[in-house]
Amino acid sequence: MSPLQITLGIISILIGVPAWAGFLLAIRRMVRTIRLGQPAPDRFRPFLPRFATMVKEFGAHTRMVKFRTVGWAHWLVMVGFLLGFVTVFQAQGQIFSPTFTWPWIGETLAYHLADELLGLGTIVGGVVLVVIRQLNHPRRPARLSRFSGSNFLSAYFVEFIVVAEGISMVGVKALVIAYTGEHHAASDFVSMNIAKLLPASAAAVSVFAFCKLMTALVWVVVVSRNVDWGVAWHRFAAFPNIYFKREDDGSVALGALKPMLSQGKPIDMETADPDNDTFGVGKFEDFSWKDILDVTTCTECGRCQSQCPAWNTGKPLSPKLLIMSLRDHGYAKAPYLLAGDKDKAPEAARLEAERPLVGGEDVNGIIDPEVLWSCTTCGACVEQCPVDIEHVDHIIDMRRYQVLIESEFPSELAGLFKNLENKGNPWGQNAKDRLNWISEVDFEVPVYGRDADSFDGYEYLFWVGCAGAYEDRAKKTTKAVAELLATAGVKFMVLGQEETCTGDSARRAGNEFLFQQLAMQNIEVLNGVFEGVEQAKKKIVVTCAHCFNALNNEYPQVGGTYEVVHHTQLLNRLVRGKQLVPVSPVAQNVTYHDPCYLGRHNKIYNAPRELMEASGSTLVEMPRHGERSMCCGAGGARMWMEEQLGKRINIDRVDEALDTLKGGNEPSMIATGCPFCRVMLTDGVTARKDGGEVGQGVEVVDVAQLMLQSIDRVDAATLTENLKVIQTPKVEEPEPVSEPEPVKAEAAVAEAPAQAPKAAPAGGGLGMKGAAKAPGGKGLGMKGGLKPPGAKAAPAGEAAAPAAEAPAAEAPATPAAKPGGLGMKGGLKAPGGKGLQMKGAAKAPGAKPATEAVAERDTAPETTAAEADTSASAPAAEAKPSVAPKGLAMKSGLKRPGPKAPAAPAQAAEPAPAPAEHPAESNGTSEGNGTSESTGTSEGNGSAAPPAAKPGGLGFKSGMKAPGKKN
Repeated sequence: MSPLQITLGIISILIGVPAWAGFLLAIRRMVRTIRLGQPAPDRFRPFLPRFATMVKEFGAHTRMVKFRTVGWAHWLVMVGFLLGFVTVFQAQGQIFSPTFTWPWIGETLAYHLADELLGLGTIVGGVVLVVIRQLNHPRRPARLSRFSGSNFLSAYFVEFIVVAEGISMVGVKALVIAYTGEHHAASDFVSMNIAKLLPASAAAVSVFAFCKLMTALVWVVVVSRNVDWGVAWHRFAAFPNIYFKREDDGSVALGALKPMLSQGKPIDMETADPDNDTFGVGKFEDFSWKDILDVTTCTECGRCQSQCPAWNTGKPLSPKLLIMSLRDHGYAKAPYLLAGDKDKAPEAARLEAERPLVGGEDVNGIIDPEVLWSCTTCGACVEQCPVDIEHVDHIIDMRRYQVLIESEFPSELAGLFKNLENKGNPWGQNAKDRLNWISEVDFEVPVYGRDADSFDGYEYLFWVGCAGAYEDRAKKTTKAVAELLATAGVKFMVLGQEETCTGDSARRAGNEFLFQQLAMQNIEVLNGVFEGVEQAKKKIVVTCAHCFNALNNEYPQVGGTYEVVHHTQLLNRLVRGKQLVPVSPVAQNVTYHDPCYLGRHNKIYNAPRELMEASGSTLVEMPRHGERSMCCGAGGARMWMEEQLGKRINIDRVDEALDTLKGGNEPSMIATGCPFCRVMLTDGVTARKDGGEVGQGVEVVDVAQLMLQSIDRVDAATLTENLKVIQTPKVEEPEPVSEPEPVKAEAAVAEAPAQAPKAAPAGGGLGMKGAAKAPGGKGLGMKGGLKPPGAKAAPAGEAAAPAAEAPAAEAPATPAAKPGGLGMKGGLKAPGGKGLQMKGAAKAPGAKPATEAVAERDTAPETTAAEADTSASAPAAEAKPSVAPKGLAMKSGLKRPGPKAPAAPAQAAEPAPAPAEHPAESNGTSEGNGTSESTGTSEGNGSAAPPAAKPGGLGFKSGMKAPGKKN
């Protein structure tokens, strides 16, 4: 052993020991930061399926190969890095002895071959990745580069080390062959030829082995000092991140949203406690530990950015930059959060901790509100991410906090929330108008409660949806599907005015409270329809992709499990079963737009295409289709918000559709399978027609309409007969009457005060009592002066509700809301309150000023005699709670979301006269009064338009306070 070898060996050890110690300390810091997050107990099991998913995604690179070239190149680099560490540690021994190798395996042919392939593969893969980064460099127009905004310093450093390590692996092996003269053509086919050019020197082997080791140690030292370098650390963090992904079956985190969690448990609005529960994410430590692991794992590859419709149309949202911002903020803030004494935390960490998670430049926020509200939740980012980051869940969690706690959201959403609360649909239309489309068809459609008292004899419940019932273009789809089902002899019924919005837009806008209200109301209705029906026969068919996703994926989270099919799936089955037989092909070229909530979120790609093929149309695919389909711009509640930045997403998609068939016959049809998509695409086509950029023959249709054109139409009488079901009247057995036990007179007198009528038991639904109306009627069916979520608190003199409006079920005094629910803790507010300590008079989203609410009461229809007769025993005014109502601090008599309580028997009595002054306030309006607010006004509803939006902003009117802000 020469002095050179000894010197280099000692130096390598002196550098290596502290380098690896620093690396372990960096891992410790990273783990401590991740553990700052909230619990996520559902991410550990089942072990075998999760482990199998991790192995499959690692070994087969199933996520990476979606981008073909980079897929195989990255696989070579990955394997070279992980297994190459074996040769790196071998270099430590080769510094002292050129012929050093591992015992037992080092002299085998397999080991030499693996060493050769790893070295060559690392070089080739590293060079390809460098070329790809240069070809996609943001020196080109930045929006076209998926690497725009990425940390190029870290990327270049890692790529340099990768290539250098590959060269070192081959070089050291070639020098050893030159020194020993031993080689084998089967395992050393490249290095043996390089060895012919190198000197046979032990010193040369030691020096090159030292360089190889130092290259690796430089990487170790640098990344240890930069735990926020995702491009370096993802090669360790990706394994647990894949294992702990949301779906244990290995699918991506799409479909249902992650429930709103607190301490790792889903929040039930009935028992939520604002003092102990977190509502959404308002600061970095509100994220779960898995969310923090997500941001730690980001490789900054930009695949999500390249697929994002918002980024591609000039919006400020880049999923990659959003995740990077959260990561940089979290790791900068972590020393403050981990410090035992906050005053001794580093100054930089204290300053970082003062920054709001969501806020504009004026408050030095981490995520700009424009970024947060630009997301359409299309899921393209989640679908393409190679390390399974759950971008959409993180965005919705931040929206939930902004809506439920801060009441900071685009002003257009106030109208959406109000219409959903008061009318049960986004347009603010009356519930009775849900049946208007039936009068536009020639055959009779069975309606539950009118034509059928039960589901007996029917195969499907046809969930029409709000768009399918109210929107003129979507009604064409509804009528086509109804006729096709009737033609095929499928027995179905509709709910009519009992149907309410599924709450999809409310949930994706962050209003989890409103979603749970609507979901529980619908589940109660559906369970009533399917009462006595076995689970396998609880079948629902829907035309709206958003309704399909909510009913199929999200309602099970709140207790509603049904078999839900999309109309394209059911119609395709009927065609396959020869129940629908096309006879006259639609001989036109048609391009198909994949709805995000049908395709990416639910993986339904083939059914609509097979249906189009069966209709005889010629499908011409757009460049972005299938799992890479471009969004129409309506998801994530963007349907109800204006686009004021960049190019409109629907225009961009329409341009792609029109360009697809350019050069042949002008495209006459763009087909889709979702009413939201149809509205957005139709608006885009109309805009292009008005601009003279396309002819008037282009039409946007639903796939069902293509099928309807291809079959022989059946006369109305036959269709009516096909839907007719003769039900056997149910005979209800009388309940046995038990003999009352004799009670002593003295005991009866003594117990008399305790025999006051009891309140109906708390349950689900919207917490409505007696004759209170469901969404679609007056407000949320809340009584008298009790305000619905977001309504203004009534002045002190107006708190009493007229006795005539109190149903019999509410006559007795109800117990005070238990602490911890949504009716407790005066601080918790509905969307529209300000924070957890909002004043009672704060304006909620969509709430009217008190003078307007009083005027509505004065002009509202008079109380019916039936309602008046039930109110004799109701007190003139409810007892006020000890804490003034504020936000969601509902009065003691109001029930929270849960199953609807059964109505108490009406008690005949004279109605108590309503107070002459101070009428109770209500922000709900009676059907037909034409005063509901809406951002998308339908004809004839007389709804008022929202305030004009400030160009470029979040839609807040200049000089106007955000909904829910305190005066």
